[in-house]
Amino acid sequence: MLRAPIESTQYTSFRFTTHLLAAGIDASIGTVGDALDNALMESQIGLYKTELIKPRGPWRSLAEVELATAE
Repeated sequence: MLRAPIESTQYTSFRFTTHLLAAGIDASIGTVGDALDNALMESQIGLYKTELIKPRGPWRSLAEVELATAE
């Protein structure tokens, strides 16, 4: 398994946090090793794929996915 150097991971985390803050979204307040917020997100993404993405594909564009998600 390939792993990113720590510096690149920290940069990615910093950039991601910057984007969240710019969008007015608070970053997760979980502690290191606390997977509860991740588990909720993984569950939500799984439902999204099962209920929308797989049954209604194939998708031709990102715009189609955005519209179906908004519906």
